[in-house]
Amino acid sequence: MKKTALITGATSGLGYEFVKLFANDGYNLVLVARNENKLEEIKQTFTNLEVTVIAKDLSVPRAANEVFREIEEKGLDIDVLVNNAGFGLLGKFDELDIYKQLEMIQLNITSLTELTYYILPKMKERNSGKILNVASTAAFQPGPLMAVYYATKAFVLSLSEALVEELNDSKVTVTTLCPGATKTNFGSVANVEGTKMFSKAMESDKVAKKGYEAMMSGKRVIVTGGLNKAGALGAKFLPRNLSAKLAKYVAGEK
Repeated sequence: MKKTALITGATSGLGYEFVKLFANDGYNLVLVARNENKLEEIKQTFTNLEVTVIAKDLSVPRAANEVFREIEEKGLDIDVLVNNAGFGLLGKFDELDIYKQLEMIQLNITSLTELTYYILPKMKERNSGKILNVASTAAFQPGPLMAVYYATKAFVLSLSEALVEELNDSKVTVTTLCPGATKTNFGSVANVEGTKMFSKAMESDKVAKKGYEAMMSGKRVIVTGGLNKAGALGAKFLPRNLSAKLAKYVAGEK
């Protein structure tokens, strides 16, 4: 019997790369994103698989619950959950639109938390399942000029690592993918393509493959790219004020 993977933010960037990876391994797919037309286009490219599309904007309250209810109504069992959807914004906290920042929190934190909460119990019942939460190297330090984004990713990493310990007597695994700058539409949405942090952005297919392999092997945390690994390690030892200054520097223009 084929396994089923649920992927959020499935229509572009890392999300679409994950779609291809799971499809290549013969998984049935549940794809969640805002753009229904794009979801249907993707569905038509994988006619050998059972593909369910759910058009929902997870930056809206209750959307994650609606996704779960639709999954339940269709009688779908989720073997792998990929919480990929997210976005960031560049700018000073008090100068950015507060409602956009609240949408970011809703998407990056609340919907991820809800979907994990809804899907996890059945995984525990079956004593089988994998969860991949997409965080960022931003999770390891405070981030001036992207304050809320960095904070959301710190939440994702902390939650995920805590769940690893809660589940250590089961065969359910939780993996956190922490990429640095990646060539997706994240850069244009966040308005960071012209910053130092994006000067050596990795290709999205390479990042997704590393995350996929880490998840399949049950790894706890994966940081992609040598420089990113060094930065994440350095953030553990630097004083927090110096980490913040460094993050502010790389958020500046090239």
